Amino acid sequence: MAGKIEARLAARAIELPRAAPPVANYLPTVQIGELIYIAGQICQWNGEIRFRGKCGQELDFEQGGLAARLCGLNLIAQLRQALDGELDRVVRCVRLCGYVNSAPAFTDQPRVMNGCSDLMVEVFGDRGKHARVAVGVNALPGGAAVEVEGLFQVK
Repeated sequence: MAGKIEARLAARAIELPRAAPPVANYLPTVQIGELIYIAGQICQWNGEIRFRGKCGQELDFEQGGLAARLCGLNLIAQLRQALDGELDRVVRCVRLCGYVNSAPAFTDQPRVMNGCSDLMVEVFGDRGKHARVAVGVNALPGGAAVEVEGLFQVK
């Protein structure tokens, strides 16, 4: 029987991508006690970067928000894999740190990160509410528009 979170994903027609393997010498997730740290996830769908460029230049904040949501889907996919498919073990999304590929004058990084933050609340309910950082950066891997790392408490 599927858990409550899997049922919530299905009810909202939220599909998760495959959990991406690491592209260098690191682990996609590390669990220490009740905490799972998830390495930065870019805005890719099954290996294809869907949003490239700088927010405030090639992309507006709405497109950036979609990119951040896609990063969130990848975070959940990594979490699902780390928990052997048992997303109901998530106690809380503790913290998200988002990096937004930004044009020099772009200052809407928090609005971009809402795409990921809103997804966490949509999927996990109150357990999805978290602390957050939204930072503008000059470049991201592969020209991705957004990258997000996460920290989750699990049981």
